[in-house]
Amino acid sequence: MLSPRAFVALTFATVAILVGAWSSFFAQEKKLNWYKGNTHTHTVNSDGDSTPDEVVRWYREHKYNFLVLSDHNFLTETSGLNSVFGAKEKFLLIPGEEVTDKFEKKDIHINGLNPRELVKPAGGDSVVATIQNNVNAIRRVEGVPHVNHPNFNWSITADDLKRIKNLRLFEIYNGHPTVNNLGGGGLPGLEAMWDDILSSGMVQYGIAVDDAHVFKAPEDRTKARPGFGWVMVRAEKLGATEILQALESGNFYASTGVTLRDYQASKKEIVLNIAEQPTVKYAVQFIGQGGKVLKEVTTNPAIYAFKGDETYVRARVIESNGKMAWTQPVFPNKP
Repeated sequence: MLSPRAFVALTFATVAILVGAWSSFFAQEKKLNWYKGNTHTHTVNSDGDSTPDEVVRWYREHKYNFLVLSDHNFLTETSGLNSVFGAKEKFLLIPGEEVTDKFEKKDIHINGLNPRELVKPAGGDSVVATIQNNVNAIRRVEGVPHVNHPNFNWSITADDLKRIKNLRLFEIYNGHPTVNNLGGGGLPGLEAMWDDILSSGMVQYGIAVDDAHVFKAPEDRTKARPGFGWVMVRAEKLGATEILQALESGNFYASTGVTLRDYQASKKEIVLNIAEQPTVKYAVQFIGQGGKVLKEVTTNPAIYAFKGDETYVRARVIESNGKMAWTQPVFPNKP
């Protein structure tokens, strides 16, 4: 039997061990950082006007953290470019390709991020089959697929995307001037398509990209220029694996010019903090089933408390000069 003194000593030792274990546990929690990146751009290796090093230099100088060169059916070698422009926790070039296919008159373009080899267009006997075959081909070479500009030539519908398996990402904003982001003529815009997909119970995340082709005529608004759409990814470090895992898990937001200081979602609420700019006003809309605006606020931080009946909630930040940001959907009732 332990003496009182020995019992106290053992108790303190046990507490010390437990405190040490918990301290070690919390010390191992991963700190996440924000990284700005673009996953869709072109060079002279397809239909761009600038060389890969010129394109990479533009993004590096404009304070992006990562870039994917996604030329049509061409996989640019990135190791040499990374040795020149890459820097730990500052800039990373990720290999990529825009797998460019067609079904009848429909243009099916799907980016493959970080594939281990070139992916040839797989074709198909319908729009859905063509998308699915190319998604599968990208996955086979360990790439991450995202569907590009669905409304380009009105090629891909929300119903098409609902039928695709093993796809997590599609463009809800593309900076090219002729891709019909907003819809028209009775056809929905990309955000409306997104809500249609989410309301069906399918999980897909929305990205914003440049799709830049022209770097040598920055004043020409009719051209596909850089700097109009990007993603802000929250990851442990600036590595291809970490960035792509964060994208496919929805740990990012899309933007055309709005920056968030922070964004947190729990089982109880969403809290969104905007990095406000002087003289600029903001409104935040929390959007749910069917694209319905559940709440609109002009406070910062913007807070949405879950009521318990939401299937999903996402946020759209509208800046008074037309810039936007979109957070990814939260599914409060999913385990």
